[in-house]
Amino acid sequence: MKIKTWVQAAAALLVLAQMPTAQAEIAGAQFSADMISRAPDGETTMGKMYVGDGRMRVEMSQQGREIVRISDQSRRMEWVLFPDQQSYLEQGAPAGSTAQGPIGAPSAETNPCEGLQGVTCRRAGEEEVGGRAAVKWEMSVVRQGQTLTGAQWIDVQRGLPLKYQMPDGQSMELKLLGTETLDGRAVEKWEMTTVAPNQSPMRTLQWYDPELKLAVREEFPGGYLRELKNIRVVEQPDHLFIVPAGYSRMEMPPAPTR
Repeated sequence: MKIKTWVQAAAALLVLAQMPTAQAEIAGAQFSADMISRAPDGETTMGKMYVGDGRMRVEMSQQGREIVRISDQSRRMEWVLFPDQQSYLEQGAPAGSTAQGPIGAPSAETNPCEGLQGVTCRRAGEEEVGGRAAVKWEMSVVRQGQTLTGAQWIDVQRGLPLKYQMPDGQSMELKLLGTETLDGRAVEKWEMTTVAPNQSPMRTLQWYDPELKLAVREEFPGGYLRELKNIRVVEQPDHLFIVPAGYSRMEMPPAPTR
């Protein structure tokens, strides 16, 4: 039981350390783009992304079936649409969340534990990581009397996690390699190095778009690629982010019992 508890708590800290990059998805300018994912064998998956004012729509195909995901930060709601059935699933903010309104642009001064149950963060000052100013946040979670601690360092300029350290020895560090131009857009090239006990370091390359506040290209170990192409920065229409008329709501499947 102690091992299971420790692993679950460590996982909670790890998810927390990675949250700022997920939040950045809809914190920048409004735009549309094609999503492309390519496997090492050359298999390619296409999709479409629309980012509005605190809202996001992602269209993709899974096993030949079209699926649409709509997220609305201001309402703290998410919908998954199945156009072939004209049906949808609806879910609200995670249980225990207390945060209100849109997340907004990522910031090093925003408490990353806000709205999360069982996890606390404490601002532990400012330090330099790879020559960049960062705010250090100490994280802790208590499970059955055990307190596990970790830390993450958030970049002051970009609001991105530059580094994290977990109680199981896993760590990550993000390093700026320089600036480049992709599809006519000025981007920053970053290298993320993740280290786990008894494993070789894993390196991922990311091309971060400062205007959009997200990575527009990622190259993963093993030859996997994910990128956004044909980016058009323009205000997105409201109808993209609502459930179409005539769609019927499906009930969420019950949570598994333990």
